[in-house]
Amino acid sequence: MRTSIALLAAPFALTALVTLATPPAQAADNFTVTIKDHKFTPTELKVPANTRVVITVINNDLTPEEFESSTLKVEKVIAGNSKGTVRIGPLKPGRYPFIGEFNEATAKGVVIAE
Repeated sequence: MRTSIALLAAPFALTALVTLATPPAQAADNFTVTIKDHKFTPTELKVPANTRVVITVINNDLTPEEFESSTLKVEKVIAGNSKGTVRIGPLKPGRYPFIGEFNEATAKGVVIAE
């Protein structure tokens, strides 16, 4: 009887050990950039290097704006008074400029991966 209980319990114990030893899948880090008066805030967004990053872009202007970066390989139009999500990375350490293509003179920023 004890042997059969031990044989039945063994797979459950092994599953528990594997589950505890396996690191959980790491979620992307989340950051926020706001557009107001055709400017990004913050203008410098520091993110961890070698990590997947999600940036929520909140557009508080009435007009649409495009979050664009050739170095990040992203283009996303954010309608006026709305928000959008941009996923980037993992990034090597460095500086990655971005612009608001519809207002390039004022809408500028940089993602800094450290």
